[in-house]
Amino acid sequence: MSVERLTARQESVLRVIRDAIADTGDAPTIREIGRRVGLSSSGSVACQLGRLESLGLISRSERRWRSCRLAQ
Repeated sequence: MSVERLTARQESVLRVIRDAIADTGDAPTIREIGRRVGLSSSGSVACQLGRLESLGLISRSERRWRSCRLAQ
């Protein structure tokens, strides 16, 4: 079984999500993530989130990314 390595950007996005959930109990918005990691396009942020979700590192209970949670 091969483990796929995260890019620096993916690690940054995951760190922002972890920090926001630890601080507020809620996931950050796409725009908040973008501001913190230096991405101005919400589509680019959504792409990174989709990749993290496909890797099983985050999940979401609704269609919105704001509902994302860290995988157990």
